[in-house]
Amino acid sequence: MAEKKEETMPTFKCVLVGDGGTGKTTFVKRHLTGEFEKKYEATIGVEVHPLVFNTSRGSVCFKVWDTAGQERYGGLREGYYVQGQCAIVMFDVTSRVTYKNVPNWYHELDKMCPNIPIVLCGNKVDIGDRKVKAKSIVFHRKKNLQYYDISAKSNYNFEKPFLWLARKLIGDPNLEFVAMPALAPPEVHMDIAWQRQIENDLQEAANVALPDDDEDL
Repeated sequence: MAEKKEETMPTFKCVLVGDGGTGKTTFVKRHLTGEFEKKYEATIGVEVHPLVFNTSRGSVCFKVWDTAGQERYGGLREGYYVQGQCAIVMFDVTSRVTYKNVPNWYHELDKMCPNIPIVLCGNKVDIGDRKVKAKSIVFHRKKNLQYYDISAKSNYNFEKPFLWLARKLIGDPNLEFVAMPALAPPEVHMDIAWQRQIENDLQEAANVALPDDDEDL
């Protein structure tokens, strides 16, 4: 029955990439239904998590392909990207090298799945010792991608990347989520003052002129 329902629901292959250790698997496993119904694709070495969101235009399913650590062995197999319809690129705000590698992931995506909607996510913003500051995150502005600060362990902004992608893929900028999916309870709590601070930092950074050079990379 569940299979039949999924067939009638708009379903999109979402490729999740980024350096190992940036929290991609933790992020995708927050969605309890997607974790429960995941399938392992042994031929490619990935876990596929079907994440369903209830929207103002009906239910939408993202089949999120998680590399399960394969990127540590140098690059990802082409089969991972085939028929990708959208993507999330993740880095860790406490590790500069993971942000420096964002262009590599972007170029691989762009080569294999040109012109798909892509969201860049800076994970682990719950950690106070942030190394990649808001003002130095400019790659998304150069490539016209969407960016969100997220914290997988606190569920902070979990739904934002998926809402942005759903709006692009369905073609409705006013689409909204009408109910949040069942998420694993937060492992850490971000206080409201801290959330406001990082949101203000991002807002200020967005108003700063882009540098002409690529020194940030």
